[in-house]
Amino acid sequence: MSIISDFNEKEKGKVLENLTCNVEQIQDDLLKEILTLNAETEYLQNFLHGSSAKELFKKKLPIVTYEDVKPYIDRVVNGEPTNIISAIPITNFFLSSGTSGGANKMIPSNNKYLEGYAFINDIIMHVINKHAKAVEKGKGMLFFLTYLESKAPCGLPIAAATSWYLKSDYFKNRSSNWYYTYSSPDEVMLGSDTKQNLYCHLLCGLVQRDEVVRIGSIFASGLVRAIKVLEDSWKELCSNIQSGSLSEWITDSGCRNSVFMVLGGQPRPELSDKIETICSQKSWKGILTILWPQVKYIDAILTGSMAKYVPTLKYYCSDLPLVSTLYASSETIFGLNIDPLCKPEDISYTLMPNLSYFEFIPMEGDNGDVLDLEDVKLGCSYQLLVTNLWGLYRMRIGDVVEVTGFHNKAPQFRFVRREKVVLSIDTDKTNEEDLFKAVNRANLVLDSSDLMLVDFTSYADISSSPGHYVVYWEVKAKNEDSKGLNFNEKTFLECCSAMEDSLDEEYKYGRCHGSIGPLEIGVVNDGTFDALMDLSTSKAQYKTPTCITSEKALQVLETNVVARFSNALSESHVA
Repeated sequence: MSIISDFNEKEKGKVLENLTCNVEQIQDDLLKEILTLNAETEYLQNFLHGSSAKELFKKKLPIVTYEDVKPYIDRVVNGEPTNIISAIPITNFFLSSGTSGGANKMIPSNNKYLEGYAFINDIIMHVINKHAKAVEKGKGMLFFLTYLESKAPCGLPIAAATSWYLKSDYFKNRSSNWYYTYSSPDEVMLGSDTKQNLYCHLLCGLVQRDEVVRIGSIFASGLVRAIKVLEDSWKELCSNIQSGSLSEWITDSGCRNSVFMVLGGQPRPELSDKIETICSQKSWKGILTILWPQVKYIDAILTGSMAKYVPTLKYYCSDLPLVSTLYASSETIFGLNIDPLCKPEDISYTLMPNLSYFEFIPMEGDNGDVLDLEDVKLGCSYQLLVTNLWGLYRMRIGDVVEVTGFHNKAPQFRFVRREKVVLSIDTDKTNEEDLFKAVNRANLVLDSSDLMLVDFTSYADISSSPGHYVVYWEVKAKNEDSKGLNFNEKTFLECCSAMEDSLDEEYKYGRCHGSIGPLEIGVVNDGTFDALMDLSTSKAQYKTPTCITSEKALQVLETNVVARFSNALSESHVA
């Protein structure tokens, strides 16, 4: 793929048109390149014996999961030559998105991934330029974070994909245009202490509040966490702005020195007073638009498990567009949203045919048919397979997507769910999408109260008979002056009923016949989901798991439960 950072907007538009008009040829050429380059790797030799023919690739190379290829990856991790799986040397391992629900995956990578990340960012910039006005005149307050790397036994670095990009030359030597202009110095993004970094991001953004034109994070959850830091720390931030100095607890030297340059040692009492007046309001509804009046849109991944944060962001951002530009994973970058100002529920991603070779297993009909990118059908759902230039071949990603349309000849996909069922007690099988729908329905009930849902996860509790679903909620008051939280039992019992009513017939059959017990809502202390994130080894890409399987995570949740509600009357009580 070509690096297009120096292209003008017209040239970038031509690149996008070429990619979406010539999908079949570009995909075939990429597969040929991958198979030819890696023909002598041990993995491909086992199946293709040096051939780069597409027909043999389809016939002989197995469709695999991560667990199938883990023995090969582990050999590279432990120091064997990287040409076991890739002719282009592996330079690092990505730690897949860390959740409390299971172990991280070690995904091999090299500079081809970073090249693709830089490429897609330039295409995204072109798309945003077409839809959002005046963004080129300001800065982005992007809550980018990196974390300390570890080392594999072979000596190669282990990091989250986003961390690795932020530490790479691709980011360091990025273009100086608006898309790569931030309110925070790079040193703030590259620090290793999350609390210090988020605080410094906010301080820099507040000092430059009239220059900030977009606010965001990699994931919606990261932005919600930054808002919480603002809620907890705005008085201290105002004090720093008033004095022109930085709190002593900011000990990271890179953060201290770079943020001091932004502050300039200049007291700003008028700005401090204005921010204090805004943050002292009883309600923080629309607070981001008031604190940063020039902001044009909010930028974060909002699909999949991030969709649950959309109501929270709408509350804090009022009518600002919520923009989800990118579809990516540790395994590959898939594509981008070419209609960035669409509603969150309408987000689809156009897959870029030059980034990886994509295949699709139909969810309906004959699952023996594996389709190419150009052969998928409108309205049909598929499981995704990826073949790339860094050692993964026909690997199931675990994502289920639905074709929603086409841009030229390039299909557009809506993320539907992760492939696996997340909750099951008996014969019921509740997947991620069904659980989200249930929680969203309950959230409509909660919205009529003075509370709002901050985050949630779930657990299939089979410690008693019959087993039942437990959905852990962290809630907060809409009115910032509220003295404690009012857990209205009637409201929460209605929330329980709303969730149960929206689950499928198999679940309802189990409830009716006594094989599944009443669903329970466990309300947890403020900050509990931050504590869950602290269990993760990959905080840069942390996403709250939809379902908890980790005993440590479950213990954190149970220790912090302050109220339980269930339509089994005896189970409804406040701790």
